[in-house]
Amino acid sequence: MENALSVWITDCREKKVSLDTNMLRTKAKTLYDSLVPEGGSNEDDDDGDDDDEDDLAPREKRGFIASKGWFEKFKRRFGLRSVPLYGEAALADQEAALRYVEDEFPKLIKEGGYIPEQVFNMDETGLFWKRMQSRMFLYKDEVKKPGFKAHKDRVTLLMCGNAAGFMLKPGLIYKSLNPCALKNKNKALLPVYWMSNKKAWITKALTLDWFVNCFIPQVKLYLAENGLPFKVLLLMDCAGGHAMDLHYKGVQVEFLPPNTTSLIQPMDQGVIRAFKALYTRSTMEGLISSIDEGDDDFSLKKYWREYNIATCLANIQNALKEMKQQTLNASWRKLWPDVVHDYEGFTPDEVHHFAVDKAVRLAQLIANEGFSDMTAEDVNSLIECHSEPLTDEVLVEMTRSVSEEEEEAADDGDDDQPEQRGLTLENLQELCNMARAMQQRAQEIDDIMVRAIEFSNHIDGDMALYKGIFAQMKKQRQQLPITMFLVRRKPPAEVSDTTPPAASPASYRDTTLPPAVSPALLEAAVGDPPPLTIDDEASPEEQ
Repeated sequence: MENALSVWITDCREKKVSLDTNMLRTKAKTLYDSLVPEGGSNEDDDDGDDDDEDDLAPREKRGFIASKGWFEKFKRRFGLRSVPLYGEAALADQEAALRYVEDEFPKLIKEGGYIPEQVFNMDETGLFWKRMQSRMFLYKDEVKKPGFKAHKDRVTLLMCGNAAGFMLKPGLIYKSLNPCALKNKNKALLPVYWMSNKKAWITKALTLDWFVNCFIPQVKLYLAENGLPFKVLLLMDCAGGHAMDLHYKGVQVEFLPPNTTSLIQPMDQGVIRAFKALYTRSTMEGLISSIDEGDDDFSLKKYWREYNIATCLANIQNALKEMKQQTLNASWRKLWPDVVHDYEGFTPDEVHHFAVDKAVRLAQLIANEGFSDMTAEDVNSLIECHSEPLTDEVLVEMTRSVSEEEEEAADDGDDDQPEQRGLTLENLQELCNMARAMQQRAQEIDDIMVRAIEFSNHIDGDMALYKGIFAQMKKQRQQLPITMFLVRRKPPAEVSDTTPPAASPASYRDTTLPPAVSPALLEAAVGDPPPLTIDDEASPEEQ
């Protein structure tokens, strides 16, 4: 329960939700009721304050009551110094933000001699990548089924870009290291930097992992390609999951003042919101494309059930491609207005509005409840749900057990005969055969020969990469050393008394063998030592 409460507090702080002691104690009790069955016990039952007025009730009857004593212990265990209140704190946040923009940040830039290409900002955000609008019939139908988890499946994205408008490959934290949908995939070639923990939550260890293995290599390559020295300023907020001891030669890591991220942090100035709108639009485009290309028995329910994390990554990639350099540059207006260019039509708000409008038009093409009558308000509510505090149901799911996909991946790992995957010679041959079959089929069914030929030419162009790999691998196999095909024969069996007398090598060459005598047997009879010979199973070309 305390772990779930800690996650909820961190989530609320990142989403700028004000909290107080009473709210936290009330939330603790509701989480306890959700996690602990009636009549059960939990280590959190120890409220631990004999002076609390609630101690008048017998302990065995009251259960967990989230007393003041328990709350003080909880704060010490999880390092919570204080809970900010709304009002005076908000005013102080604005003053701190103004002071940082006018004094502290310009001083950092001047002392470090940084230019826009060298100044980066990173922020993380949650994405319920399979959540549906609540009015959709899919949601209403699926949510009734036992174990329905699609609307709770969550990833954390670490998004980072610089003041010049360059966006790095984002980090992604998922609940499983090896989900079934990515089995045998090279994670280094994904459109995101893949990380995992059971809660799909940012931690200090994962922040360090992202910093060393994702941020540093990409920034080094970017600056080298632009002929700039490796001198970097990385701005981050003070979220609990961020490591505070990030060090690397040439990199200065600075943390924004507490409670100012919503006011001045570039990634919070509409970039993440615009990205989620583009992700929603890409999801709709994929659905429409599947309907257009599907058979007459296309099932919307089946499509949504098969929408997995691999499909999510494809939509993330599509959304990132739509994020223009001008959009990211415009998000620095509040923190560093001197480097922002005025590009009409590319501000985060304009990109968000355009993506929402396109998503609505696409949804209206689908003749199903919740799609055909979808409005911009519906799409915006779907986007904003990512910024709402986590519900008790989601918190319970995040803190309870290992994901089903992890268990499935573990089961798959015990398979004695794994499926042959990857770019093997056989799989490439199959791919080329499929392409050739498509070309032949198009010529058979299309009455317009020019169009069929044009289609065939497109297939040839698209297959050029794989055909090149196939030819190279085939050539390498043909050039394998001949010793790979050499085998030593087994020692000859003892010759029985009925074996014909041995002949000399000369008489062996001149002898016509009877059908019952094999060359191997005669060779043994001659008495020569068994030599290394070409494998009988090798093809003539390989010999």
